[in-house]
Amino acid sequence: MVSEIKIIELSKNYGFAEGYNKGLLNIQSEYVVIINSDVLVTESWLDPIIDTMERDKSLGIVQPVIKSLEYKDHFEYAGAAGGYIDIFGYPFCRGRIFDTVEKDEGQYSNDAEIFWASGATMVCRSKLFKSLGGFDGGFFAHQEEIDFCWRLKVQAIISNASQHLPFIILVVVPWIIKTHEKIF
Repeated sequence: MVSEIKIIELSKNYGFAEGYNKGLLNIQSEYVVIINSDVLVTESWLDPIIDTMERDKSLGIVQPVIKSLEYKDHFEYAGAAGGYIDIFGYPFCRGRIFDTVEKDEGQYSNDAEIFWASGATMVCRSKLFKSLGGFDGGFFAHQEEIDFCWRLKVQAIISNASQHLPFIILVVVPWIIKTHEKIF
């Protein structure tokens, strides 16, 4: 397994968005996993996501439910159970509105279409990521994933390809936990 890991060291801090763009530029794989360094995952967490994307080729991006490490029965602020945009263009999540984070009582224990997937943990088809030019490097940190997902939706509308829209969904998998502390 370790032999499959390739470390890409950049010459400076380009920020989250451009750092990922540069890091993923020459990666040849069907999927890219965007995951923050302060996220803990459970064993085999990726399997249900890849299985879902393999079964449904219309899925472009998948986000797992993200839970809090400190309050394990609550959603995490960064992405929670999938993101949406209100009528004023303000982002919010299932499981978090403004600073209020909900307790997980099974209310979002279903796969669901979402407007944006959290950059804390998302899986994207590589061709899709590259065809949209990756993240907008102008977003040094924060909101780049919302912009990326929004561009995906706009591209589908412009190309009048709604029947081929690469949907963004939330897939419920066992425990993805964000810690707020760098793990490595």
